[in-house]
Amino acid sequence: MTASWLLTLDCADRPGIVAAVSGFLAERGGFILDSQQYADLDAERFFMRVEFKGVETPLGTDALREAFTPVADRLMLNWELSDTADRPRVLIAVSQGSHCLNDLLHRWQTRSLGVEIVGVVSNHEALRALTEWHGLPFTLLPSGKEAQETAMLDRFDTLGADYLILARYMQILSPALADRLAGRCINIHHSFLPSFKGARPYHRAHERGVKLIGATAHFVTSDLDEGPIIEQAVERIDHRASVDDMIRIGRDIEAQVLARAVQWVGARRVFLNGIRTIVFR
Repeated sequence: MTASWLLTLDCADRPGIVAAVSGFLAERGGFILDSQQYADLDAERFFMRVEFKGVETPLGTDALREAFTPVADRLMLNWELSDTADRPRVLIAVSQGSHCLNDLLHRWQTRSLGVEIVGVVSNHEALRALTEWHGLPFTLLPSGKEAQETAMLDRFDTLGADYLILARYMQILSPALADRLAGRCINIHHSFLPSFKGARPYHRAHERGVKLIGATAHFVTSDLDEGPIIEQAVERIDHRASVDDMIRIGRDIEAQVLARAVQWVGARRVFLNGIRTIVFR
């Protein structure tokens, strides 16, 4: 198959960025498969994602990066150029809830998830069998927050992971670890927040008579559950829904929302924009 590449960039907005990128590709016989761009007029930032193939001159990824560097320097771009065959590597952290992990593993094994899962870490043994059935290494984290985070980070580095996915990992990361993995750690939680914080949120939401069940996937920051949002979804319920119904619906939405967030990050469709994200769907 003909090789293809992804070029992603953001920079201070100015005229000529699209022309410079398209001109660079045209000079090399590049055929654009998909191109999306967005100008945030308030922040005066420009974001762009271009997928292309058919480069006539037989250049590899490194040679393309070298050739594009003068263009990027002139326009002061934050940019990445990668082969579309290179999937980001992710490490998954879980506790005892299996719904998000099981969904991600199934999508990964059927090649419908655009990342390479390299392992699972947990503070419980409960999901070892599920993980190892999929042929992935499972690491039980030691007791104590500091020891857990040290072991988690060691696995992250040893396995060469690009992202840490908190697939219902029921521990709060320390500010130091959140800062260490800024822009590279994704969490999923119910979307009752900031209402119904803490334990038994669905029971408390049922008592209050909520009409919407939802989930949010976001980048982790040192501000608990307030990182840049990647994806959200909701489903309407009514007075007939029991607590068990709400939990079941919530788990389904969490799995779907997290999978979409991971898929989009894997496809380099997500850009950080301050406390928000740009997602080229």
